[in-house]
Amino acid sequence: MLSNYLKSAGRILWRNKMTTFISLAGLTTGIACFLLLATYILNELRYDRFHEKAGRIVFSTFHYKSANDPEAVNASETPTALVPTFKRELVEVEDGVRVYNLSYKNVLVKHGDRSFNEKKVLLADRSFFNIFTFRFLSGNSAIALNDPNSVVITSSTAKKYFGEEAPLGKTLTLNNKAWQVTGVIEDVPPYSQLKFDLLGSYSSLERSKEEIWHSANDLSYFLLKPGADRSIVQDKINSYVAERFKEVIGTGNKVWFELEPLTKVHLYSQAASGGNIKYIYILGSVAILLLLIACINFTNLMTAKSLERTQEIGVRKALGAVRRQLFWQFMIESALVTFLAMIAGILLSGVLLPYFNYFTGMELSLRSWNGWWLSVILAGLLLVITFVAGAWPAVVLAATRPVSSLYKRSGNITLRKVLVVFQFTVSIAFIIATIIAKRQLHFIKTKDTGLQRSQLIVLDKGGMEYDRLAYLKSELLQQPGVTGVTASYDSPVNVQGGYSLGAEDKPADFSLSVTAIPIEKDFVSVMGVNIAEGGNFTESDVQQVLLKGEERHYTFMLNETAAKAMGWNPAQAVGKRVNLNGRKGTIKAVLKDFNFVSLHHTIAPIVVFPEYDYLGKIFIKTSVADARPAIAGIEKKWKEVYPDQPFEYHFLDQEYNALYRSEQRTTDVLNIFSIVTIVVSCLGLFGLAVFIAQQRTKEIGIRKILGASVAGITLLISKDFMKLVGIAVVVASPLAWYAMHRWLQDFAYRTAISWWMFLVAGVIALLIALVSVSYQAVKAAMINPVKSLRMD
Repeated sequence: MLSNYLKSAGRILWRNKMTTFISLAGLTTGIACFLLLATYILNELRYDRFHEKAGRIVFSTFHYKSANDPEAVNASETPTALVPTFKRELVEVEDGVRVYNLSYKNVLVKHGDRSFNEKKVLLADRSFFNIFTFRFLSGNSAIALNDPNSVVITSSTAKKYFGEEAPLGKTLTLNNKAWQVTGVIEDVPPYSQLKFDLLGSYSSLERSKEEIWHSANDLSYFLLKPGADRSIVQDKINSYVAERFKEVIGTGNKVWFELEPLTKVHLYSQAASGGNIKYIYILGSVAILLLLIACINFTNLMTAKSLERTQEIGVRKALGAVRRQLFWQFMIESALVTFLAMIAGILLSGVLLPYFNYFTGMELSLRSWNGWWLSVILAGLLLVITFVAGAWPAVVLAATRPVSSLYKRSGNITLRKVLVVFQFTVSIAFIIATIIAKRQLHFIKTKDTGLQRSQLIVLDKGGMEYDRLAYLKSELLQQPGVTGVTASYDSPVNVQGGYSLGAEDKPADFSLSVTAIPIEKDFVSVMGVNIAEGGNFTESDVQQVLLKGEERHYTFMLNETAAKAMGWNPAQAVGKRVNLNGRKGTIKAVLKDFNFVSLHHTIAPIVVFPEYDYLGKIFIKTSVADARPAIAGIEKKWKEVYPDQPFEYHFLDQEYNALYRSEQRTTDVLNIFSIVTIVVSCLGLFGLAVFIAQQRTKEIGIRKILGASVAGITLLISKDFMKLVGIAVVVASPLAWYAMHRWLQDFAYRTAISWWMFLVAGVIALLIALVSVSYQAVKAAMINPVKSLRMD
């Protein structure tokens, strides 16, 4: 019986080549896009789940709010003392580990004649490999990080420095210090929160010998004992801190820690940078809707074709076929098309995956599905798509009565119209969403943030001596095309340092949480930050901060927001004596507010001050659009000053754009799949136009004989479809407005949603739909009326 169904289904599908091709093309595209998006989503959802003890690992975030702060400060870094303290104090804690990012300013790694600036270098306690699961290729995980200056490297790093040599026991030089290789592990998976190429021993740090509470620099993880309640552990930590430091914290101030499950940190954490669960919901919806649109195409074409199959059904029923047999006949046809589309979709997704990776900036692979899991998903998709796309046509056609089925019927036109409206509603909503998302990204990239980002070359250097920096600066300023040179501790577009600010004219317990950044004296002028009151830093300010001990005197600049939070206007602030985490000095100027973090956040208080102990980034301002000649001169001087260090550079604009990588990635994906949804929808529209033109052949012939023009007949056939697309525009507009309004709420600074965005989307959809329909309409209108009247 099954073989008979298959033979019959194959003949019918072959006989209706146009319908079969359009159905196959739509389903193939839908399945391929679904697999690509599902692979992306799977990669995001599987973050850190590969660790054997992942279910018991928690990540600690640090939060504090003084009585004078407008809102709490959230940080992913925690004090050095947190982990060792609560490993001792809490019975629920089995183990803990501190992780320090050593490569925040790059690490110069050398072996023999090979040297590279490494950007993924972490230091961790010896317990690291007891908590996290990384497979060792050589070395002993239990003792790999026991000794100071021990380092574990990945297999790709081992090949880069040692080639085919066995690296175990050999030495690497990290920032001019010798470190012994004690282990080699497999490369860290791309879906790991902790990304590193080299992992050194935390005991190599001087501060590892002390338990310090007043400085937060580490990422802290705890391994809870089986059955331990995370919320109870969190409450015990906060109770301990509140009791032990109640005098330090003071009245009205709050300090607390939150424990987040490791597997949720990437997508859910408010303090740690990573992904965003909202974008997973968006892309998941896109994947499902694309697949649904492809299924609707198939359903639409199958029900439309029912007009041509009613006589066949009548004959089958007259010959004794029962309703169940007819139902399964049509379901087998649906399954056959779906199976062929599934095969083609898998092949197409494999071909498109490299291009998809390029747009997303990720390294995705269909192997992420682990073989059997992919088979289960594909089998489920086959069943679901077969049912969704084929069940309704099968029910409708199988229910046809034998007598009435021997005459052609008009079919269920209302259903087809509803399905067309749904398809284009989704497509138009995607177009609107893409337009708004692109406008927001354009707004972000072109917004005046109060800080000049263009033509600024950035050199990362982990720590610079004052004399060498001063010499390099003077040499670079003599290079053609170079108009300014400065330096800072951190990126000026993403400043992260958390400090407390007090003042002589404030109560002793007054404290304002601020962001602060050590800078070189010309930072403000080179970056183009405007001064509201006061003057710029001078060489005298630098010489005072280079002094040691009690003789050292600081000068500070506050932004307008910080001055206001301190209760001063700009004129009042200048000359005030303040204390910034023990740094005592005088406010020299107040800066106009500028954005120093992502535009997701409003401008907060910030302090900048000359200090040459920790500068790690050099900024070089060029005067010409083509910076290549200037870069060549910069490289020459760099090699004179730092002959052993590779010359690597980028532009500040790149750091700024990297803050919005998730938004850019999602917008690119929306852009691609908006086009795909329109194409798939138009395939179905084209198929319906072919069918309707065939059904109205005699009517068209009569109209032409009565004097109707080709243009008039084309308009007659097209206008019904245009009405449906118009209805879709009306339905899609409020839905898209609501969704994008919610999305824009994530940005403190955002573009406005304007009426023209909806108009443009509607016009695009109408034009594309018109092109899809008009070809077939013109073709039908051009048929010789005598010939059309002879057709059955």
